[in-house]
Amino acid sequence: MKYYQLAILTLLLFSFSVKAKDYSIFDFGAKGDGITLDTKAVQKAIDTCSAEGGGKVIIPSGKIVLIGTIYLKDNITLYLENGAILRGSPDINQYALDTHKNMYKDEPHMDRCLIFAKNAHNFSIEGNGTIDGNGHPKNFNNKTGRPMLIRFLECSNIKMRDVNLIHPAAWTSAWINCDEIVVEGIRIGSRVNHNGDGLDFDGCKNVMVSNCSFDTSDDSICLQASDPKRGCYDIVINNCIFESKWAGIRIGLLSRGNFERVNVSNCTFKNIQDSGLKIQMNEGGIMKNMTFSNLTMTSVPRPIFLTFCQQRACVDAPKELYPMNYMGDISFENFQIDNSMLDKNSGIVMTGLPKGMVKNISLNNIQFTISGEGTKEDAEKTNINELTPEIMKGWWPEFSLLGTLPTSGIYLRHMENVYVKDIKLTTLKEDQRPPIVSDDVSKLHVDNCYLNGEIIHYSPIK
Repeated sequence: MKYYQLAILTLLLFSFSVKAKDYSIFDFGAKGDGITLDTKAVQKAIDTCSAEGGGKVIIPSGKIVLIGTIYLKDNITLYLENGAILRGSPDINQYALDTHKNMYKDEPHMDRCLIFAKNAHNFSIEGNGTIDGNGHPKNFNNKTGRPMLIRFLECSNIKMRDVNLIHPAAWTSAWINCDEIVVEGIRIGSRVNHNGDGLDFDGCKNVMVSNCSFDTSDDSICLQASDPKRGCYDIVINNCIFESKWAGIRIGLLSRGNFERVNVSNCTFKNIQDSGLKIQMNEGGIMKNMTFSNLTMTSVPRPIFLTFCQQRACVDAPKELYPMNYMGDISFENFQIDNSMLDKNSGIVMTGLPKGMVKNISLNNIQFTISGEGTKEDAEKTNINELTPEIMKGWWPEFSLLGTLPTSGIYLRHMENVYVKDIKLTTLKEDQRPPIVSDDVSKLHVDNCYLNGEIIHYSPIK
């Protein structure tokens, strides 16, 4: 064997024999009694681990570690052993002021956070332990401030696996302008306070979320774009379970940047109080090339709520509203929806504006059960609000602004090139509204659609 070959082999063998070093927080002075504030000890362990080339910062099993804001660094794994709890302090003064900000307007009370990273790379949060935000209203409100649990800014190569994230005072996590993200096998429970979003990806790309479960007081997963130069690209979400007081997955609202190449598949939605898929373009970006497939929904009033309008959502957006750009090229297929236990305000809703048409949408192979009971007056309703800035009055495009719709199943407005195929709609009680209603929709194609087993002979309403 030649000398250089032997040298390479030696280096390879050495690399396999070297194990990343573990850094127990108790070696840095942590008490782990749930009473003593261990912020300095945990931070020292993180700093030392990163400075020495990386490894695991261990939160030991069976301990409750109380902290204020900590900062994650390059090449570390924050590892929570089974039964370990990393708990946020109930004192707002233990949360730093240098953790960036919430990107939504009128919500500075959510600027602080418990775990923060900026320009950090190749790091992770792993283990079967729990990060507890301790965000109960007795500790945090809009006047004191409500810190988020986690915020990452301009970071890359991030992994989050297996951990439990519970009780944030506001959002569970905000990922801003980050790249190469893997989230797998985590569980989020965020019901103790309001605005309890789960995973919020803002201007992120190359994101994979799989095998996770959510029980949230607000949107479980959000894709956002607060910077016109930083969109959401190449997003895959699969094999997840959603339960939420608001939406399962929201895409948009913060939408100054673009959204492209999004794939959501093999997910279950249950007991959602607002919408399963809430897709909203309103701040001047482009949204296209998205696929939603193999989704099961139970008790989800709006399985799909898609809006194209104009509204200012971002704290950094100018006061002048952006012109409407493009929203389209989106497919929805293989949905199983059971809303039999809900009221008549259950339907798939898609609406643009006359100056902003939603284009190239397909709905294919959807089985949809609803309770029915729509009246003749509902069917004849024509005065449905347009989602204009004057109607929204500075707030969001919500279904409540539309009210009961003149359809039992699918409502389409201000759209072009819409393909509706293989829809099986079942109403448990008599509903006098037609199953599909369109308003200002050009090139609408309806094929092989059924209501209570009878073929739908559809002709668009002029």
